[in-house]
Amino acid sequence: MAKEGVEKAEETEQMIEKEAGKEPAEGGGGGSHRLGDAQEMRAVVLAGFGGLNKLRVTRKAMPEPQDGELKIRVKACGLNFIDLMVRQGNIDNPPKTPLVPGFECSGIVEALGDSVKGYEIGDRVMAFVNYNAWAEVVCTPVEFVYKIPDDMSFSEAAAFPMNFVTAYMMLFEVANLREGMSVLVHSAGGGVGQAVAQLCSTVPNVTVFGTASTFKHEAIKGSMTHLFDRNADYVQEVKRISAEGVDIVLDCLCGDNTGKGLSLLKPLGTYILYGSSNMVTGETKSFFSFAKSWWQVEKVNPIKLYEENKVIAGFSLLNLLFKQGRAGLIRGVVDKLTELYNQKKIKPVVDSLWALEEVKEAMQRIHDRGNIGKLILDVEKTPTPLMANDSTETSEAGEEEEDHEGDSENKERMPFIQ
Repeated sequence: MAKEGVEKAEETEQMIEKEAGKEPAEGGGGGSHRLGDAQEMRAVVLAGFGGLNKLRVTRKAMPEPQDGELKIRVKACGLNFIDLMVRQGNIDNPPKTPLVPGFECSGIVEALGDSVKGYEIGDRVMAFVNYNAWAEVVCTPVEFVYKIPDDMSFSEAAAFPMNFVTAYMMLFEVANLREGMSVLVHSAGGGVGQAVAQLCSTVPNVTVFGTASTFKHEAIKGSMTHLFDRNADYVQEVKRISAEGVDIVLDCLCGDNTGKGLSLLKPLGTYILYGSSNMVTGETKSFFSFAKSWWQVEKVNPIKLYEENKVIAGFSLLNLLFKQGRAGLIRGVVDKLTELYNQKKIKPVVDSLWALEEVKEAMQRIHDRGNIGKLILDVEKTPTPLMANDSTETSEAGEEEEDHEGDSENKERMPFIQ
């Protein structure tokens, strides 16, 4: 079947170009180039761990699907904070470089590996990928691929899997969100924060407390019950409104926010750590920031948890998928989320679209916490003249930077933000 998919590749590429409003390229090659019998594709490559200058768009051999895999002609890719941490090498057991980053994408099925059932060439899909997503073509096992609704755009589909599955799993599978409960979520203006807010709205009488930079408040105030500045004493602000605290704390910051989150929990409340963005200050990995963040983490005493009837948990979607074999569980969650989308109860918030060649600028924006919603790499987008000169190579955040989110003066410099 893999051979059959390869033979139909040109027909699929012509369909993709027609859908994008373009005339098919001569020979149906689309964005691919042939060298002899081999085909090449554009991809973002991380040459080594470090700063933005480690990223390059280059040509690589196009992959072909193995047994149980689908080959996807990529239309859009999601950019997440974990990608920034991967670039820095700021994760446990980082893979060897060079590598193609990225964990989620959307596109059109171009070929099927042997034993693949339930999909056809031409299907519109979104997918999780264990790296390699930031490219024109990816191959990934069928258990990580999901069909997308007809009215969902490719940019929305690329913004959907990581954010909404993470939010759903934490709220409903780990913390058992029910009517009348309360939730505190940090980075409320980000992709996960906005997904949390939308999912909470599907349950009656849920109170949502959020923290975010002040310049984001006007844009996101409608999604939160109460909104606080990220630099304010949010513990006192929450307790002023709810003396007992909250039922659920969703923490992507870590550091001293762990102790603060635990102190805010009501009896039978749940604190969930799902990230550690406080470890990222400068453009490259900082041992000082790493050590400071972990030093500030409150040492958890199980006896104290027992006495106070509190729950502390962690959640990593990528580990659940790629290391712990829970793809079946995640497929059920995606089905529920897709139904909520079809009912118009949830909708991904897309901050901005970027060409592959603009990946450095996109990463700088997410480092600056300038985004509201999801940043998307649009594989078909042409780089703007502003970005075409590789400008971010000299746009470096200082290693001593402490305030990740300041005012918005330099956050709106991109003319193509949606």
